Amino acid sequence: MACQSVAAIMDEQALLGLNPNADARYRQRAMAYFEQLKESQDAWEVCAEALAKGIYYDDHVKFFCFQVLEHQIKFRHAGLTAVQQHLIRETLMKWLQCQLMNAQPEKPFIRNKAAQVFALTFVMEYLTLWPKFFFDILSLVGLNPHGVDVYLRTLMAIDAEVVDRDILHAPEETRRNTLIKDTMREQCIPNLVESWFQILQTYQQSHPELTCQCLDVVGAYVSWIDLNLIANDRFVNLLLSQMSVEELREEACDCLFEIVNKGMDPVDKTKLVESLCQVLQSAGFFNVEQEEDVDFLAKFSRLVNGMGQSLVLSWTKLAKSGNVKEASETLQAIEAKVPLLLQLLVHEDDDISANIVGFCYEYLHVLKQLPQLTDQQKTNIEAIMLAVMKKLTYDDEYNFENEGEDEAMFVEYRKQLKMLLDRLAQVSPELLLEAVRRVFTNTMQNWQTAPFMEVEVAIRLLYMLGEALPASHGAHFSGDTAKTSALQDMMRTLVSCSVSSYQHSSVSLEFFETVVRYDKFFIVEPQHIPNVLMAFLDQRGLRHSSPKVRSRVAYLFSRFIKTLHKHMNAFIEDILTRIQDLLELTPPENGFPALLTSDDQLFMFEAAGVLIVNGESPAERKQALMKSLLTPLMDAFRLLLAKLPQETEEERQTALADCLSHAVGFASRTSKAFSNKQTVKQCGCTEVYRECLQTFLPALSCPVQRGVLRSSVRSFLHRMIICMEEEVLPFIPAASEHMLKDCEAKDLQEFIPLISQITAKFKRQVSPFLQQVFMPLVLAIFEVLARPAEDNDQAAALEKQMLRRSYFSFIQTITGSGMNEVMANQGAENIERVVFTIIQGAVDFPDPIAQKTCFIILSKLVELWGGKDGMVGFPDFIYKHIVPACFLAPLKPTFDLSDAQTVLTLSECAVTLKMIHLKRGLEFIQFLQQEYLPSLQVSPEISQELCQVVQQPDIKVLKNYIKAFFQRAKL
Repeated sequence: MACQSVAAIMDEQALLGLNPNADARYRQRAMAYFEQLKESQDAWEVCAEALAKGIYYDDHVKFFCFQVLEHQIKFRHAGLTAVQQHLIRETLMKWLQCQLMNAQPEKPFIRNKAAQVFALTFVMEYLTLWPKFFFDILSLVGLNPHGVDVYLRTLMAIDAEVVDRDILHAPEETRRNTLIKDTMREQCIPNLVESWFQILQTYQQSHPELTCQCLDVVGAYVSWIDLNLIANDRFVNLLLSQMSVEELREEACDCLFEIVNKGMDPVDKTKLVESLCQVLQSAGFFNVEQEEDVDFLAKFSRLVNGMGQSLVLSWTKLAKSGNVKEASETLQAIEAKVPLLLQLLVHEDDDISANIVGFCYEYLHVLKQLPQLTDQQKTNIEAIMLAVMKKLTYDDEYNFENEGEDEAMFVEYRKQLKMLLDRLAQVSPELLLEAVRRVFTNTMQNWQTAPFMEVEVAIRLLYMLGEALPASHGAHFSGDTAKTSALQDMMRTLVSCSVSSYQHSSVSLEFFETVVRYDKFFIVEPQHIPNVLMAFLDQRGLRHSSPKVRSRVAYLFSRFIKTLHKHMNAFIEDILTRIQDLLELTPPENGFPALLTSDDQLFMFEAAGVLIVNGESPAERKQALMKSLLTPLMDAFRLLLAKLPQETEEERQTALADCLSHAVGFASRTSKAFSNKQTVKQCGCTEVYRECLQTFLPALSCPVQRGVLRSSVRSFLHRMIICMEEEVLPFIPAASEHMLKDCEAKDLQEFIPLISQITAKFKRQVSPFLQQVFMPLVLAIFEVLARPAEDNDQAAALEKQMLRRSYFSFIQTITGSGMNEVMANQGAENIERVVFTIIQGAVDFPDPIAQKTCFIILSKLVELWGGKDGMVGFPDFIYKHIVPACFLAPLKPTFDLSDAQTVLTLSECAVTLKMIHLKRGLEFIQFLQQEYLPSLQVSPEISQELCQVVQQPDIKVLKNYIKAFFQRAKL
């Protein structure tokens, strides 16, 4: 040993800092000491001695010593001397020996850390230095409970290091782990299994916690060891006996589950499952109703699920391989489990029920593949249907107004049941339709006296049929007459039995959801529309007492109107009058809670717009209605905008700006009813939207709350470009000027798509404007990109990257829209500056998306300006900058040729080279061969090869060649 007196060498002051309650100074000193011990060649040995001799009683110090040891083994093992490696083994065994003699075991966190260190040492040394690892430990601990505890924890830690599939390992580690498992199978697994049997037998009464630990170990190892060592009478009988012991039964269940789950031959698997089932059944475990322990039943349900799924997998393999006899026997075995499956599926505890859903789903999948169903199988299907319908029902405890974790879990469980319902529909749509119809009709006849959960689930089942029995584009009411008439009958009952008046939010929501899912029903039977409209508009829907219902109904109402607007003509003005108060902009100082949130109001404005535009009244009437819808918004906007700059409180400013933003958003949403300029003109609405533009644009020059206001006005302009086309153009120059003042990266990033939209839509029409705005926009972008930012400010770096991409997209739009003059008229200096940024983007920034755009631009510029009658001086620029960019970019270490996006960039790079050849011909080939490629030390043979490929007409040849060229160059 390198140390004589441990007490003298260990820093007692630093150790004080290990206590969680120590002050910061001591804690810092402890951390520094930890680093010192970790990094030193031999100072860590004091920790080894402290553990071996049990010098310290403080748990934190013991844990600390194990941490130091762990570091040595994990990161420095190869650099330790043979003596030091021996010291670690000796330390661990001495520490373990101390455990056998201690009256009290160490705290669990110390035992777990010790187990980790044992496992790490095992991984490092089992194949080389310590092949007798398990023999040494088992010889030492025997059946001492403290020793057995550490042994079992070590086995679980080894499983985590070597076997656990959830942990990602490097290829080298994976190879090593495979070798460890192979060696263990050869050398020690039978001995380990024997030790587990002894532990399970010895401790099941005196130390149930050790038995549970051992069951966990068996469950973990069974997936990769020889199953015959475990799946034999001696071992399985022991496990089954433990299924009857209260403290052990859950772990025994889990252990059996792992045994059943092990991959094996399908015939053997069927035999194993069947023998297990026989024993479980004869021991009374299938009598689920008599079992009161729900935690155990949840585990048992999982076990039955595993057995069922294993049998289904065996049946699938046997059926595929044409093994008729065995497949038939396995199918019988599956069918025999259905009564148990149903007991568990319908159990009042949802966890127990959820655990068996997988088997149930796969059983139905088996039935779907059979050519014909027996009467018993049909009975099973109906029983599963009834179970699903029963389990879909809410219970009394469900809190609708304040949904928490339990409610979220039930919603997830309902999704699983929906999967079963969809699968039932695939197996037997007629049976499902009939079952739902029966439940629905009975419930609707007595809805006034039925509890809410029964009414809700009856409507829910009708709703779920919409997805379970799919129809193209929701056409549930044409085609298959049996289905159509059944759905039509149920819908007619739903909308005419007054169930919409039921006083529970879940029923109200389900009613409106179902009405909108089957909105095509009202095209077939439009006489029901007035009743349903009234339900939407009164206290059953938009004026319901629950905000959650009102919010959802606002969205559903807009969908209902959009589908059925052709049938609404007689009700338009009545509807608009009834929803007038819901279309009011709620000013921030109001103080009264509004019925709808601003997000909900968006749907109301959209619905109002659709009603006005699609009505059959003359254009003047539509104009008047649209004006009365939008004028209050404009009036409120002017008032609030005048107030905003005078407001000094930040909070009030934000509230006012949000309100202004909502006004613009609402106006924008009404325009969704128009598809293009033609429809706006036909409805006589051009003038009112022009007035909106005049009202909203002054907000761009407001000195406060710029971001919110600009964003909303910009969105409005996007909509108006679609709806009003060139009518918008007079407003664009002033709007652009305001939006380019004092802007941030985000502002510019959002402004560029607007300019790109205008460019793509109006092309030559906006050329003068683009020539005027081009450099101010480009300079604003340069200014923002040049602003300094902290090195580690990732958000700022990402914003700049996105702005750079937007900038390159903008240049691509300009060059690609055939308006050569926009850039050509910016003056030589500006052109050069812009084109240099494109070269820089192609080469210097490791962002393949931006680089690809840059090469597309360069290719286009060569096409526009690179020919005989192109821009003066541009051919020179091609040779000095564009050609080098095509080679320097792919040669960069960051240019990853295994990345799909980067390969697309390389493709555009090839297109650029091809375009240069197209425009410059032989001159370009000579430049490559005589000047440029020799400067890159490319051999004459390769140069000639590349030049020949560039001259071939098929671009694909060049794309493939250039990839190979750069792959070779990077070797």
